[in-house]
Amino acid sequence: MILYLHGFRSSPTSSKACQIGARLQALGRGADYVCPQLPASPRQAIALALQLAQSCAPDQLTIIGSSLGGYYATWLAEQLACRAVLLNPAVRAPRELAQYVGVTTQFHSDEPFEFKQEYIAEMEALAVGHITRPERYLLVAATGDELLDWREMVAQFPGVRQKVIQGSDHGLSDFPDYLDEVLAFCGVAVPAGMKASA
Repeated sequence: MILYLHGFRSSPTSSKACQIGARLQALGRGADYVCPQLPASPRQAIALALQLAQSCAPDQLTIIGSSLGGYYATWLAEQLACRAVLLNPAVRAPRELAQYVGVTTQFHSDEPFEFKQEYIAEMEALAVGHITRPERYLLVAATGDELLDWREMVAQFPGVRQKVIQGSDHGLSDFPDYLDEVLAFCGVAVPAGMKASA
């Protein structure tokens, strides 16, 4: 199973989530993909992700996390001993998201939601100081990320397989170029010559 965790203010309709879903569908693996809408509360988000993740064996699970989802994926991978792909992960989420306390909107629907002060403490409880098994991780970090510092991402995950993209952006608008590499790390067989499309 591949469990995709989206970022802050994002949703299962984000471009990367949809690209992964479409690619897996094309490869006949659509039933193995799960991408929930995460609650604003980190505690509730982790509870939902854990419930979904525990439906399969750790060696059959890869969690892909984007931005805040990468922060969650790191904690989950350490708890469950599964693989994780981190896409421009928020490695200092409590610090990075403190400025958003209050009412904000979803990117893809403009639906308002409240990001509460107590959520910062919930995030702090999920902090991972050091990962235990670098071989279980793939980090994809873009030097052109306009929101997060790619150098912090690289420093946070020493020894892991790292793909540092020169340029690009926080949303990884060129993600189709790296999608098959991500899926291969997840254990998905991608036929040679069958390219992903944007």
